[in-house]
Amino acid sequence: MPASARQPEAVRRVLGMTRLSARPIYGDLRTSSEGATVVDMAASAGPGAGAIVATVSLETLIARHVPWWIAERYAVRLTDASGRMLVEKARVEPLDPRQRHEISFDPPLRGLMLSIAPYRVASEFSSRMLVAAIVGLALLAVLSLVVLQRHVARRRRIEQRLASETVFRRAMEDSLTIGMRARDHEGRILYVNAAFARMVGHPVEALTGLRPPMPYWTHDRLAETMARHAELARSAPMPQSFETRFRRPDGSEFDVLVYEAPLIDATGVHRGWMGSIIDITDRKAAAEFARAQAESLARTGRLVTLGEMASTLAHELNQPLAAIASYAAGSINMLSAERGDREPVLTALRKLSQQADRAGQIIRRIQDFVRKREPRFSLMRLDAVIEDTVAFVADDLRNLGVRIVTVVAPDLPPVVADRILIEQLLINLIRNGAEAMAPMPAAARILEVRAGRESGEVAITVADAGPGIDAEVAPRLFDAFVSTKAEGMGMGLNICRSIVELHRGRLVHRPGTGGGTVFTVTLPLPQEALPA
Repeated sequence: MPASARQPEAVRRVLGMTRLSARPIYGDLRTSSEGATVVDMAASAGPGAGAIVATVSLETLIARHVPWWIAERYAVRLTDASGRMLVEKARVEPLDPRQRHEISFDPPLRGLMLSIAPYRVASEFSSRMLVAAIVGLALLAVLSLVVLQRHVARRRRIEQRLASETVFRRAMEDSLTIGMRARDHEGRILYVNAAFARMVGHPVEALTGLRPPMPYWTHDRLAETMARHAELARSAPMPQSFETRFRRPDGSEFDVLVYEAPLIDATGVHRGWMGSIIDITDRKAAAEFARAQAESLARTGRLVTLGEMASTLAHELNQPLAAIASYAAGSINMLSAERGDREPVLTALRKLSQQADRAGQIIRRIQDFVRKREPRFSLMRLDAVIEDTVAFVADDLRNLGVRIVTVVAPDLPPVVADRILIEQLLINLIRNGAEAMAPMPAAARILEVRAGRESGEVAITVADAGPGIDAEVAPRLFDAFVSTKAEGMGMGLNICRSIVELHRGRLVHRPGTGGGTVFTVTLPLPQEALPA
């Protein structure tokens, strides 16, 4: 097929026209397949010569051949005979569509008009305002950059300080000997420090994220620990403490004191519990050793007290022994006389037996007083203990010329205590008070022993009428080897304080209102004796 057959009809028509003229021939406007407004143009060197055919896009023609400096001030448009705009090069709408200049674009294009319309010319004030706005925006941009730079620098300083504080806190945590462990309400471990990991023998990575039961819990206390955690989850978020035992991977166990405090986040929500764990194995061993030492010291004190009271004890034993000897001699005499009446002999033998029992009771009391034994706590009445103790030291006080007065409340409740230790405590306080009154006139040597109930406790006071305690010695009175007597060992009051502390009580002293010194022993009441 000839090439001309493949050309559009408009192009063939233009080619036909070139055979009649040597000038360029333009065809009619048409729309290309891409939607652009185009015109076909053909040019020939003359009849019988070849022809050049070109398709010109009006949009490209206007865009490329209208100078920019014209487009800055005017809107350039191509319109048809009816005024319909075909192509334009404009930045904005012209000032007034009626203010325009039109030039015929025919030829070369039939029926086209080239229209030029001016834009609105900005006033001097508007130009200045525009310049001012540009300058202001530039200054604002510079200011924003300065503020941003300062913000970045401040943020960098804060990040550096945060990193330093984090490292510092980590160093402090690693240097602690107290274990720290954080867990949520389900018991899952959120955090442990190095001290806790060393304590239980597991690495930090292995402990973090674990859920109960924990590998460091002892098997015999597993149910108890689970119950404690459940109770802690149900209770109010308040600090609590308890003692338990942990187990290392090698099987060794150790005692710990756990202090649980609520774990509160930054929004004030209770997220779990933070525990501080202290290994108290050595502390408990030291406490047990101190208890054994205190018990040994108390026994030594009893021996010293017994030695100081040897003459009184000898006199107390001498009475039943003399009576026994007298009744035995009388019985022998009556039996030797071979009287038929046996009743006087039986009466004498009965009295002999009573005195022998009395002597045996004295010996047993002395043996119980000096025997090394474990404390035996039981529910006991203090009025009976005070009565027996006063009777035990009565002869010794009589020899010192001291009159003792006892006042015991009739409704005094019983306490849980060791009878022998309480007797030793009272004997030491009574003998100290009696010896302190040695320089006083005989009429003034009155020792008062009182016992009563005071707000959930039982108080025993021993008040003497002596010269009192020197102000320099008073703060150290209960220390070991501190004595107000020239020949004293300085152990009596120290032993007394150990006995009271063993009973979870208090021993204090104060000056008496009329002179002398008042020692007060307070012992806790059993729970069932407390008012509801």
